[in-house]
Amino acid sequence: MAKVQIMLVRSTADRPRKQQCTARSLGLFRIRRVAVHDDTPQIRGMIAAIRHLVQVEEIADAPPG
Repeated sequence: MAKVQIMLVRSTADRPRKQQCTARSLGLFRIRRVAVHDDTPQIRGMIAAIRHLVQVEEIADAPPG
């Protein structure tokens, strides 16, 4: 399954509580920290909710072996 790398590039301070909780549930606690998740519709929805705070990069699957 493909993966996405998410980096928090803007602070969650002074943002609505829902956006702060979304960032934390993605594993983003500090600026410039990276979290890697499977590329699922649920994760994409969470990214869309805080797209103005994060930078997203798709990671290609490495072949086994």
